[in-house]
Amino acid sequence: MDFKKIIKAGHFDLHVHTKASDGDYSPTDVIKKAKEAGLKTVAITDHDTLEGVEEAQKAGIEFGVQVIPAIELSTKYKGKSIDILGYNITAGEELNNILLRMREGREERAKRIIDKFNELGFTITLEEVKEFSEDGVIARPHIAKAIVKKGYITNYQTVFDDYLADGKPCAIDKMILSPTEGICLIHKAGGKAVLAHPVYIGDDNIVRELLTFGFDGIEVWHRSQNENHNEQYKSMAIEFDILMTGGSDFHNDDHQLGQFGKK
Repeated sequence: MDFKKIIKAGHFDLHVHTKASDGDYSPTDVIKKAKEAGLKTVAITDHDTLEGVEEAQKAGIEFGVQVIPAIELSTKYKGKSIDILGYNITAGEELNNILLRMREGREERAKRIIDKFNELGFTITLEEVKEFSEDGVIARPHIAKAIVKKGYITNYQTVFDDYLADGKPCAIDKMILSPTEGICLIHKAGGKAVLAHPVYIGDDNIVRELLTFGFDGIEVWHRSQNENHNEQYKSMAIEFDILMTGGSDFHNDDHQLGQFGKK
């Protein structure tokens, strides 16, 4: 997999989520949408799981879209969430064991978050949350959707901002790796480790510090990053001599596949 060729050819999206984590669409439907959007290459980067990759790859063969097996690993550093995109991953025993522990941890975390909402008078159950997660990894968006469906709060983003974000009443940390552990895990699985959406970190000094940890690349283009951000992270990529990637961070129809300031 040659990232430089993919970027040069255009019509790619290297940050895409499916129902295997917190996306709205099945892997097959995501690939159909990618084809309709004129994309040639897509990376399936679900949170802490590879469950959607095989289905997406089969759909990729059917629809003529190259599908890169990938993941978005959750890590934490200096109190900040640091997401790492792992590209061209081959699942092995160590990675599978870590992902299983993370999945089990997410379900326990979900139960504790649900308990907190119940204490606040928002009565929801794990079964109601699983209506949205189905067989995939349980994530905060599924809990937010259950709250909205019950009519307690009308706006999905409000649930996040007022209750689920870091420091809010129902926030609980999940099982988290360190960035170094995440990078090592991806490398052992034969993949490339890329720092995701650095703009979300909110501190470029920390971004620069992280890039000394062994990252292979940085997400220079992302739908939440403006042109100034893109140029800044492009300069860092050149300085550290690492790969440049980009993606929409697609989850639902509020996001556009392939739309992130780079074609």
